[in-house]
Amino acid sequence: MGDTHGSRFAKPRDDRRRPAPPPRVAKGPPGPPRRLFLPTTRADLEERGWDGVDVVIVTGDAYVDHPAFGPVLIARFLEGLGYRVGLIAQPDWRSAEPFRELGRPRLFFGVAAGNLDSMLNRLTAQKKNRAEDPYSPGGRPGQRPDRATVVYAQRCREAFPGVPVVLGGIEASLRRIAHYDYWSDTVRRSVLVDSKADLLVFGMGERPIREVAARLAVGEPVATIRDVRGTAWVARKAETPALLEDPARYTTDRKVVVLPSYEEVAADKHAYARMAKAFQLETNPGNGRPLVQVHGDRAVYYNPPALPLEDDAGEGADAVAMDRLYDLPFVRAVHPTYSEPVPAYETVKHSIVLMRGCFGGCTFCSITEHEGRVIQSRSTGSVLRELRAIRRMPDFRGTITDLGGPTANMYKMRCRSKDIETRCRKLSCVHPGGCENLVTDHGPVREVMGAVREAEGVKHAFIASGVRYDLAELDRGYVEDLAKHHVGGHLSVAPEHCSDRVLDKMKKPGIAAFERFKDMFAEASAGAGKEQYDIPYFISGHPGCGLGDMIELALWLKARGYRPRQVQDFIPTPMSIASAMYHTGIDPLTGETVEVARGLREKKLQKALLLYWNREQWPLAREALREAGREDLIGAGADCLVPG
Repeated sequence: MGDTHGSRFAKPRDDRRRPAPPPRVAKGPPGPPRRLFLPTTRADLEERGWDGVDVVIVTGDAYVDHPAFGPVLIARFLEGLGYRVGLIAQPDWRSAEPFRELGRPRLFFGVAAGNLDSMLNRLTAQKKNRAEDPYSPGGRPGQRPDRATVVYAQRCREAFPGVPVVLGGIEASLRRIAHYDYWSDTVRRSVLVDSKADLLVFGMGERPIREVAARLAVGEPVATIRDVRGTAWVARKAETPALLEDPARYTTDRKVVVLPSYEEVAADKHAYARMAKAFQLETNPGNGRPLVQVHGDRAVYYNPPALPLEDDAGEGADAVAMDRLYDLPFVRAVHPTYSEPVPAYETVKHSIVLMRGCFGGCTFCSITEHEGRVIQSRSTGSVLRELRAIRRMPDFRGTITDLGGPTANMYKMRCRSKDIETRCRKLSCVHPGGCENLVTDHGPVREVMGAVREAEGVKHAFIASGVRYDLAELDRGYVEDLAKHHVGGHLSVAPEHCSDRVLDKMKKPGIAAFERFKDMFAEASAGAGKEQYDIPYFISGHPGCGLGDMIELALWLKARGYRPRQVQDFIPTPMSIASAMYHTGIDPLTGETVEVARGLREKKLQKALLLYWNREQWPLAREALREAGREDLIGAGADCLVPG
């Protein structure tokens, strides 16, 4: 696809690859009948007796009717509010015609790239094409364009000029401000500017999209919907001067923060670092202030983040809660038009999400920026209702493959005081060290774990989500439950590194916390009479990490007999703190200079040290050791990392 920095752009194109053909259609309708799914064709509308739809959701993922697929969750949520909703999944973006399939939506197009950023979905840390797209039928890549949010929005406008276009999903959310784009190695404008959409919903979208839909439904023009939490909009050229003169004109209760402009942050890395810090400090929905960022002769206005969902469903039509979302009538199946499995669905179809959000604040992770720091949890009753729905699936054989969320053991953990939580501006509740106000009780998660494993028809209830070990070590009973009932031989944990200075830049606990948890888990496994192992994850090439740090990690791994396979070459994802460090060489939170492995070759050298045991990596590992002046680690000695 061509560059979209300009004020206008022509037909979407991809100069690097040809678009793949659409998925093959099955000869017969296997699985649940089409009428149980959201309508995807005119024939589906006719079967329902509908003359049109209120909302069309466009997604870059295959249509899997399951709550783990974000755009489908929003579509079902709107349907539950009484709107007629249709879905267009992985449309051929080479023309506007596929976007006309369901006719002109009465209210708006909702556009999402899918469950992943489209660039992360396609390219690796070495900027090579991925061999598989897990969100497409058969895992085949090429089913969506690069920067899918921008391309889909353009096609929606072409299909039906004048219909409001509302962006959402993780790609739009994490690219809502001026941001560093790793794949082009440039600072790009807000995706809202490049897409020319009317509104952008950021974060978890249920609350904002409900209000937007309701106001459009009563005839309010989209141009006047400017005060919804969790949304952003672009000021017209003519009104931008007045907005900048009085940024608080659209708010009554708090000051507006004016971020450095797109032009400033694109030209000056120090300005980019200031922007990154200012943005992070306004992410708490309890005290976050509106933001404004100039892009040329226009300005993007960002309302404060949406309030988190409540823990239980509550009463009344206005209630929005986690329980209500998972009670929606998901088919829990791949749409019958696909003749091939969708790998991502195979991974999650027998799993249960307990909560959303993460208060860890790891700098390399964008979960916090998208889902928020406040943990939003489901009730045990809701979890058991979903379990009953899973038990009715024809291929369920008694194994729940995961019981967790972004982090397995943050379920129902919150600040001890709502007032303190509302006023707090810390970016992490556990770094450096646990906050005294954080309630780390594992009782609720142990209760729901027990309820699931004791439920009828359940033989195993595994936890595949990562366990936050600095929290887990505070409750030996949780670790014992985990080892005895919920681990199938291997437990995923993520120490990421062993160097204190690198871990500090990651906002991760010191390696001693992992080693304490490792010993505790080994003891609990032995006590349960089970031979089990922890599988640690590590990152190479993270900002603040040099070759010397990777050598330290390789020696630490060898001394403990680890041969890690679960490794990640750091990828700067849009808007994360670590991405700001990578681009600027500055820690935006402290102003300190940060060592950065920017070249692809240097990144390869770091990863080779992490895989020191792999014969295929030995040439690069030797090169890395020589470059670091550690030839003493090359040879046949017991202390050497690689042979000579």
